Amino acid sequence: MAVVEAFLGMPMSWAMMIGIIQYLGPAWFAFVLGVMVGWVWKPKWATLGNCKFDFPSPSSPSALLRGLISPQSLDSGKDGTASCSLDDGFRKEQMAIPTIDTAICSPSEMGKEDQPLITNEDLEHLCHLVERKDGGPPWKHMMDRSSHNMSYQAWQREPQSGPPQYCSRTVYEDATPEILRDFFWDDDFRLKWDDMLTHASILEECPTTGIMVVRWIRKFPFFCSDREYIIGRRIWESGRSYYCVTKGVPSSFPRKDKPRRVDLLYSSWFIQAVESRKGDGQLSACEVILFHHEDMGIPWEIAKFGVRQGMWGAVKNIDRGFRAYQKHRASGAPLSRHAFMAQINTKLDPDYLKTLEDEEVSADTPLVASADDKAKGMKIPKLLIIGGAIAVACTLDRGLLTKTLIFGVARKLGNVGGRACS
Repeated sequence: MAVVEAFLGMPMSWAMMIGIIQYLGPAWFAFVLGVMVGWVWKPKWATLGNCKFDFPSPSSPSALLRGLISPQSLDSGKDGTASCSLDDGFRKEQMAIPTIDTAICSPSEMGKEDQPLITNEDLEHLCHLVERKDGGPPWKHMMDRSSHNMSYQAWQREPQSGPPQYCSRTVYEDATPEILRDFFWDDDFRLKWDDMLTHASILEECPTTGIMVVRWIRKFPFFCSDREYIIGRRIWESGRSYYCVTKGVPSSFPRKDKPRRVDLLYSSWFIQAVESRKGDGQLSACEVILFHHEDMGIPWEIAKFGVRQGMWGAVKNIDRGFRAYQKHRASGAPLSRHAFMAQINTKLDPDYLKTLEDEEVSADTPLVASADDKAKGMKIPKLLIIGGAIAVACTLDRGLLTKTLIFGVARKLGNVGGRACS
């Protein structure tokens, strides 16, 4: 009672202030808890997105053909060759390929001979993304960071339908396109540095085209079940530049409730040698331009929050893994099956790339100011509501529907709060 009497005797302004503090206290606690969850969870998939934007880029894919070299030789330590005839928009050629007893080229997974799972249409789409002529929405700048041997830029955009899309450009000093190509394909070595990947296996492979179908299981935060991916892969080569396409593909592999399968996945990159920032005029650095999006089955706003918080840490972890891979290969260690398959590439015909240059495509995808500029203007009530929603979604029911409803309501309330405070 004494406390109540003292409170009633205070000036009205102090009473109102105490009331506001008592009212906002739980919301602040929920927001801080949500932020802590975001900082603790630093997923590696955050780094999968790249593109040529505000840095020098060839006027067209055909410009990359300067200095085209002869098709690279494959591992000659095994006897026998297999003939590879390519006629899906590329010139026909014979490619020496080691005979592999365990090689599989099953129509169920590889697709029919005249219509493989990953086709020249996928290549064209990646080329248009690299050239910023895919007709998509503007890219918003997210990050620009660097270390002593690596620089990183990232962008993000939100299409009218589908999950957020990410693009990133990473330049690795003292690197070659070939070793980076093998590194990103080598799942055996990835298991050593990617702590979110718990399983990786080859389901199907074709030694004539290099197409692979692999199965991944990735570890997710405590409030989500693990995720399963069935991924199709293929690489096109233009000189010492590589177009690497990976995406989710249909599979006859049995689907289970856990781990939950991610059907929508696109993660493709372009690799080429570039001049080092040392200023010596040598092409001793390597540029990787990555485009990534996926529907992981969690609210996209929560996924975006996790990506933003964990992006730079994941990028640094990839760099550490790559430097370890360089030492691993320099030691003379034998190629893994995945790295060997990375060396079976479809050689691009200059005439085909010229057709991409001549055909009508969309206008350049514009760049806009950093998304951080808009974030700075976000109102405190909206931050509180979204932070609280993250905490509630992470600690209550594990069902996707519940999380979606909670975050959907919070987002609408946040928008209302922002307008009311403006």
